Amino acid sequence: MNDRPKIKDIAERAGVSPATVSRALTDSGLVTEATRRRIHEIARELNYRPNVRARNLRTQRSMAVLLVVRDVGNPFYLDVLKGVEAVGRATGYSVLMGNTENDPEREAEYFDMLRDGHADGMILMTGKLPGEIAGQPSGIEDLAVVVALEIVENAGLPHVQIDNTAASRSAVRHLVELGHRRIAHITGPMPETMSVGRREGYRQAMAEAGLEIPNGYEQHGNYLLESGRDAVRHLLALEEPPTAIFVANDEMAYGAIHQLRRMGRDVPGDVSVVGFDDLYLSQAFHPPLTTVSQPRLDIGRMAMTVLLAILAGEAGPPEPIVMPTELLVRASTAPPPA
Repeated sequence: MNDRPKIKDIAERAGVSPATVSRALTDSGLVTEATRRRIHEIARELNYRPNVRARNLRTQRSMAVLLVVRDVGNPFYLDVLKGVEAVGRATGYSVLMGNTENDPEREAEYFDMLRDGHADGMILMTGKLPGEIAGQPSGIEDLAVVVALEIVENAGLPHVQIDNTAASRSAVRHLVELGHRRIAHITGPMPETMSVGRREGYRQAMAEAGLEIPNGYEQHGNYLLESGRDAVRHLLALEEPPTAIFVANDEMAYGAIHQLRRMGRDVPGDVSVVGFDDLYLSQAFHPPLTTVSQPRLDIGRMAMTVLLAILAGEAGPPEPIVMPTELLVRASTAPPPA
């Protein structure tokens, strides 16, 4: 026996036609505000849930969106996913998470899923388009895609992002204000736009402080922990190693601190370290990591809100939506050794 409430049950309670209920539940402008509110209230009282399978057959939609990331094992993406799901669930959408591991073939497969109708839209967090689309940006015009945090240039896609340059500049200024003069930087993968922006913030802050960047002080990483370790090995081999390191993400910062300890350096007594992301482990790390905090939950919510607007036929925002960041000063930074 199926006693799940139906649209006709709401219609009988509200004294309107089933068609009016259907319009009200989809927020159609053809229903007055008072009627829409009354129908939504009755739907809540009856614990009504839409029959997604039936609606999919009518609308030709999958009622699913893809959240495509570089590495599903990176905890950075969890809060973004929560934000996307919070908005998606409220509108009947489910969220599928795609893991590319920087594999071009897998990146292309997720775009094929979108083209084939397995998902209605995509929130892209890899910063890259598949080869055939990247070489011909017009190929993405008919796809509902929002780029979150990463940046895809010259594709005409809506973006929800942060100001990577300004955030990085504030992190390096903090080290300068502590008295550091030998400050190195471990970058993200180059020449990706987000990594370039964070490096630019480092360079700007150094220039503002009148500090030179010696050869070897910019080490290229790939956002993974091991590249943070490798970079520290190279930095400590320099004739004048740094007393502070600004790292382009927290995971590499963890690797950098591990390697500093292995090589007999105290953090922050000998070398200060600043990360970027504020992963949930960063405040429990030893020492707690000074880092740039990104509003990941709000970024997920905003990206899904923009995607839903596009799926409803609205144009995406003409300019990137820039979310605020905050430098959280913890115990991994201190004045340089005397």
